[in-house]
Amino acid sequence: MLQPVDVGRRRTAGYEAPVGAAALEELGRLAAPLRDARVLHLNATPYGGGVAELLRSLVPLLCDLGLRAEWRIISGGPAFFEVTKRIHNALQGAALTLSASERETYLAQSAHNARLFDGDYDVVVVHDPQPAALLQLHGKGSAHWIWRCHIDTSEPNAAVWEFLRPFLTDYDAAVFTMPEFVPPAFPIARLAIVPPAIDPLSPKNLPLADALVHDLLSWIGIDPDYPLVTQVSRFDPWKDQPGVIAAYRIARQEVPRLQLALVGSMALDDPEGWEVYRQIREAAADDPLIHVFTNLTGVGNVEVNAFQRLSRVVIQKSIREGFGLTVSEALWKGTPVVAGRAGGIPLQMPEGTGGYLVASVEECAERLAGLLRAPEQARELGQRGREHVRQHFLLPRLLADELRLIAALAGAHPLAAQPWETTAAGQRCPECGMPVAAAPHTLTAVLRGVTYAFCSPDCRDGFLRGAARRP
Repeated sequence: MLQPVDVGRRRTAGYEAPVGAAALEELGRLAAPLRDARVLHLNATPYGGGVAELLRSLVPLLCDLGLRAEWRIISGGPAFFEVTKRIHNALQGAALTLSASERETYLAQSAHNARLFDGDYDVVVVHDPQPAALLQLHGKGSAHWIWRCHIDTSEPNAAVWEFLRPFLTDYDAAVFTMPEFVPPAFPIARLAIVPPAIDPLSPKNLPLADALVHDLLSWIGIDPDYPLVTQVSRFDPWKDQPGVIAAYRIARQEVPRLQLALVGSMALDDPEGWEVYRQIREAAADDPLIHVFTNLTGVGNVEVNAFQRLSRVVIQKSIREGFGLTVSEALWKGTPVVAGRAGGIPLQMPEGTGGYLVASVEECAERLAGLLRAPEQARELGQRGREHVRQHFLLPRLLADELRLIAALAGAHPLAAQPWETTAAGQRCPECGMPVAAAPHTLTAVLRGVTYAFCSPDCRDGFLRGAARRP
């Protein structure tokens, strides 16, 4: 039997304050026809990453709405997770290959997990590459299977993609964060574009009193009387912690006693994290104002919450990114963000909202110092970011999107394969899948004789830039 993950009880009624009664009424309407549907979410780790955080909130809310939802994880040792991390990196474009023995390691452990798979389900949602082969090795049965890809697979390493691709052919649907992330020659016909979301009621996002924030961070060595900037992310080469350190050191020349916190999470399926952690500790060893913390050294969700609240600016200098939930987490607290222009980050920070997108160490340092010198501007950007997150990136919206997807499969009618089609929630942006403003305020562009509506200028420009590589 695949290992189940215990989750608490959550009530959708508790979300009325952040999202409003109408959103909760829609959830009830969407869930009513799906009562008692058996839904399994399957991934590789119960802690340490954005997928695990989403499932810890999403699964109990599905249950509260009357579905019979479960969360289970696959098994695997260090060798298997070394291989799956290589697959992860290759799908994001890293120039590497899989040896014959690495392929065999992936297949052997996947076959073992397939033998452990039991239970009858109506829908099975498989997250990311680690468990992707289970469907082919186990068989579909009577369930509808969905592959949910959380990473940027727009330009995958060709050899590794050709290895993984055959395992996806029997899935009934796939879900991506952005249309651009769909890889070439993708074998699943039904697609849904669903950006992730944060849980405003989780320990990481609940309101914290200023005194508690100060006490929590003082306890672990942060001086709340001096300015602080923070990056919260996995210890992963794609998150560019060395670039963060370099930008911070430039900015500190203008902001005396500036502190930097690098807060990372270690995950069961990410053995590479320890090597990156070692490199970061080595780079920061001679600087007492750089603090490095992990979830395994006493910094959990509540402490991350405190870091994002006390920080003058949050950094997310990703080189490649699936979505970057930590951006929405910081913005929800009204904290401005300086972030790499990567993956789903621009969806969370339209122009003039939330902070600044950067493409280099020098630009990161300049924007960081500028926000530290202009606290009123920083506050205004942060507040606009919080409102953008409230409208687009809170958990009830994600829950509604999942219910629509399950209903489409259960009803055996086609999914709205493109997010610009009109849905129950109204017209959606083709770039990010978010609802767009009603006329006369709709932002539009014409491409190949078709008029598309967008939620922001950034989404419009990104969609048009990507049109050249789409057939």
